[in-house]
Amino acid sequence: MARIVIALGGNALGNDAAEQQEKIEAACPALVGLISQGHEIIVSHGNGPQVGMIQLAFDEASRVNSKIAPMPLQECTAMSQGYIGYHLQKGIRKELRTRNMPWHVATVVTQVVVDENDPAFQNPTKPIGSFYDAETAGSCRRRSR
Repeated sequence: MARIVIALGGNALGNDAAEQQEKIEAACPALVGLISQGHEIIVSHGNGPQVGMIQLAFDEASRVNSKIAPMPLQECTAMSQGYIGYHLQKGIRKELRTRNMPWHVATVVTQVVVDENDPAFQNPTKPIGSFYDAETAGSCRRRSR
């Protein structure tokens, strides 16, 4: 059969861990359906909202507790990959076991090398984190000062 790469958008994964697990579990019957047809699947995912949530949590926590350091973006990215992968593993494995399929599931945290001189960095268009209305954005700006 075929090797199929499936990409899930970070915005499609929900706004918190419980919602994310629920959405992933809803997708797993279709994913495992492909496996049951003899295909090998590779699931990739976006993580912009999740990275932003993690970074915001560390930023806020470090403002109120000197024992908590701000977390660099690359570590926040790895954390989001890890917990999204964990949720995917749990959901896919649960569906595999429901169907008495003995396959294994693995999560891989990746790194990408980018050219710091890439012209795309002059005008970034892919945000991380949540979108805010004007009032909430203003409140965030005031708190960060």
